[in-house]
Amino acid sequence: MKRHNLNSELFISNRVEFIKRMTPNSMAVFYANDEMPKNADATYDYVPNSDLFYLCGIDQEGTRLIIFPNCPFSKGKVLLFLRRTNETISIWEGYKYTQEHAAEISGIAKENIYWNDEFSNVLKKCMYNAEEIYLNTNEHERSAIENEYADIRHARDLRHQYPLHQFKRAAIILRELRSIKSVYEIAAVTEACRITGDAFMRVLKYIRPGVLEYQIEAEIIHEFISQKAQGHAYSPIIASGANACILHYLDNDKECKDGDLILMDFGCRKNNYCADLTRTVPINGKFTERQKILYNIVLDAYRFAIQELIPGTTLDDNRKKVSEFMHARLLEINFYSTEELSKDSTENPIIQKYFMHGVSHHLGIDVHDFGLMHSPIQAGMLFTIEPGLYIPDEKIGIRIETNVVVQEKGNPIDLMAHLPVTIEEIEAAMN
Repeated sequence: MKRHNLNSELFISNRVEFIKRMTPNSMAVFYANDEMPKNADATYDYVPNSDLFYLCGIDQEGTRLIIFPNCPFSKGKVLLFLRRTNETISIWEGYKYTQEHAAEISGIAKENIYWNDEFSNVLKKCMYNAEEIYLNTNEHERSAIENEYADIRHARDLRHQYPLHQFKRAAIILRELRSIKSVYEIAAVTEACRITGDAFMRVLKYIRPGVLEYQIEAEIIHEFISQKAQGHAYSPIIASGANACILHYLDNDKECKDGDLILMDFGCRKNNYCADLTRTVPINGKFTERQKILYNIVLDAYRFAIQELIPGTTLDDNRKKVSEFMHARLLEINFYSTEELSKDSTENPIIQKYFMHGVSHHLGIDVHDFGLMHSPIQAGMLFTIEPGLYIPDEKIGIRIETNVVVQEKGNPIDLMAHLPVTIEEIEAAMN
């Protein structure tokens, strides 16, 4: 495992803020994600529970965390439980956290770090002394999980064992906390953006007619792994020609054709924090005149979206303004047919046919990070900006994406401002 090197102050401060929002004499319990099975005896690469990691920094399977500010039998407000290792585990699986190392990473005192075989007894004592219990589930608005997962299973078991306790949702607190990024989190995402940018500069010199999409993907992961990133933050989209009009295109198996554009949406995960970049470039290194016109419309919308991402507005406001901006620009070039314009309406705007997705989402531990989606934007929030234009009839899909930190005053800080984005910059870098 590529261990992270984040400052323990990040996790200490996260716990302090969580505790401030807990009700009196309450406790919270967090569990690690399951190790997910493939087929036969194989499992998928382990992905830590984001909320658990946010609160303690431990990204190892089997981890459990109790936060109990009024715990009557412990000197600490936080109790951490680890998988106990042994010689066999060390031989077959390698290093596992020691209590000393976990204390260093999490900022939790060693005397409050236990092994998992002690969890049941400690939990029982805690439950009998707490009035309300915060439990965690995956509550992201985009989530549509049908399979039972660890948090759901543990919540059901606890509610069965302790039916007279009052249970509360930890997600209400975490949605607020995870929306605002600390200096440590911004630094982590900035590093992920730097590595992602290096991969982009690498493939700019590699792209040419005849190259296969998956060969470009291979160049990207080469750069990620060589810089000790944990790999892709999400499945990369390497979409040439008409494939770019498929928003979640994942085949990445077509030949790149002369004269086409290629849309690349990728980012690395480093220290368990994510970057999310999209750039659209000409496969032969030169935009056609038609491609230039359309690209610059998206680029202008991209710049407009960044400027409009200010405290007090909402993501919905921003999306509406960007759509209207792009619609006006398309009208200027007589993009729409007469028939399309005749059907345009407030309820069914024609721009939705060519720009159908959102402009921004929270970014952090997760690519679509947990956060306030409909509340006013605040300084310290970290978002993507990603307007797009998709024209299947012309085999053209254009999206431009960066990652920005909202400021109290002025434009957001663009964490990818150093990367080519204009036509001139892209063509110069490719040639």
